[in-house]
Amino acid sequence: MPDSEPLRILIADDDDLTRGGIRLILAALPGVEVVAEAADGVQARDLAIRHRPSVVLLDIKMPVLSGLAALREIRRATTVPVVMLTTFGEEDYIDEALAGGAAGFVLKSSAAEELEPAIRAAAAGQMFLSPPVTRQTVRRLEQLRPEPPGEGVQARLDQLSGRELDVLRLLAQGLSNTVISQRLSISESTVKTHVSRVLLKLECENRVQAALLAHRLGLLA
Repeated sequence: MPDSEPLRILIADDDDLTRGGIRLILAALPGVEVVAEAADGVQARDLAIRHRPSVVLLDIKMPVLSGLAALREIRRATTVPVVMLTTFGEEDYIDEALAGGAAGFVLKSSAAEELEPAIRAAAAGQMFLSPPVTRQTVRRLEQLRPEPPGEGVQARLDQLSGRELDVLRLLAQGLSNTVISQRLSISESTVKTHVSRVLLKLECENRVQAALLAHRLGLLA
């Protein structure tokens, strides 16, 4: 049986040291290769269109053309998933990036732990959100959208098993799969399975939506 095609990654960040650090992290991952690097938003856009990588890792703040503008142009021209690289304090950009089609967010400070699950999720058509980003987003959306959950939500919630409810509560705290597995004394692969089932049963597209729903239903009280 032939080996599967490697994940081809474009790194876009204006800082040489950051790009180098990300390159080293990716070099240690099986089935992953860096096909190009960009130092500004225009390069990121052009290289993404030229190479059509499996995933673009794109700094949210870029010179010449901003990361958010580059995201929109990449998504207009291709179907390549884009994971945004962020730092604390940039939560104001999250909504715009989501609206622009971002497939996820990775905190640069957590890149060593988050890059692999982020790129593999994005390549599989899923979304990855760094736990701190989830917490920031949920807190903000709770203030902006205080309306109660719509009809049928309780019925969907009732479909969850006890263990899936446990996972949902921890997920809503912005905890990573690794930490959830430690809290519940189950394997990380089992956590991933539970998260997938929770999203499916609750009809949520990503962890932020599920977390927001948990907050609205008072599951963390």
